[in-house]
Amino acid sequence: MILPELNQLPVNQLKAALVTCCGSTAWVNEMAKTFPVESKESLFEQAEISWFSLNESDWREAFDHHPKIGDINSLREKFANTSTWASGEQSGVSTASQQVLEDLSEGNRLYETKFGYIFIVCATGKSADEMLEILNSRLPNSPEDEILIAMQEQNKITKIRLEKLLVS
Repeated sequence: MILPELNQLPVNQLKAALVTCCGSTAWVNEMAKTFPVESKESLFEQAEISWFSLNESDWREAFDHHPKIGDINSLREKFANTSTWASGEQSGVSTASQQVLEDLSEGNRLYETKFGYIFIVCATGKSADEMLEILNSRLPNSPEDEILIAMQEQNKITKIRLEKLLVS
């Protein structure tokens, strides 16, 4: 899709397209109000402004729209509408050893138990080993620090997905 096509979508179709980029209802609703946009740059800028204006519950809602890193079954079943993008973003997991996959699974469990949401990382271009290292480095964080890190990672993911939306 190109930007003029996105600009001309009826609101319900526009929101459906935006939710594939970020699963926060508040973000989708805020973004829908900004259309039509003049350029990709203004779209990305508005996406970030809208994202940073949200609260923690909105961020957590967006996190719920992601599969756990390395969870292939989750990719297939729960996230069918973004599975192609998510599997591409997590392609570094496809060549991971069984041990790394098990360590990711355990790390995800510990992370979710501690913070109350899944581990969020912009996985694009990262190997499973790198994601495991990042996960392990973030586990000691305080909940206050970690939510801000996860929110920043979601912002990166949203931008990448907006870019994909405009070329798919």
